[in-house]
Amino acid sequence: MSTHQRLDDGMRWRIVGRLEKSQSQVQICREFNLTPSVVCNLWKQFQDTGSIEKNPGQGRLRATTATEDRYLSIIARHNRSATASQLSRDLYAATGTRVSTVTVSKRLHETGLFA
Repeated sequence: MSTHQRLDDGMRWRIVGRLEKSQSQVQICREFNLTPSVVCNLWKQFQDTGSIEKNPGQGRLRATTATEDRYLSIIARHNRSATASQLSRDLYAATGTRVSTVTVSKRLHETGLFA
C-alpha cells in the first residue's frame, strides 16, 4: 500500500463518485493505491455530512503568527548578539505573546538567521 499522503479535493471527489456508482472499496483502494481505512473513512464522512472537506482546527496551533515571525527576524537582524531568551522577552514586551526560547530558535532557523 502507499505511504502517508494527503488527498487533494479532486481525488476525494473522484473516489466518492466511484463509490456512488457502486464500485467496490477494494477496487478503489487498488486503483488509487490507498489503504482501505482511507476510502472507508472518506465514504463515511461523505454519507454523514455530504461533504469531503477536512474538518477545520485539526492539529496544534502555531505559537506565533507570520507577523510575529517577521518581527522576530527583524529584531534578530538589528541585534545580532541577542540570545533567544532576550528575543523571547522582546516579543512578549511588543506583542504580549509568550513563547519559549526553543520556539524563537526554530523561527529564526526557518528564516536562515540561526544555524
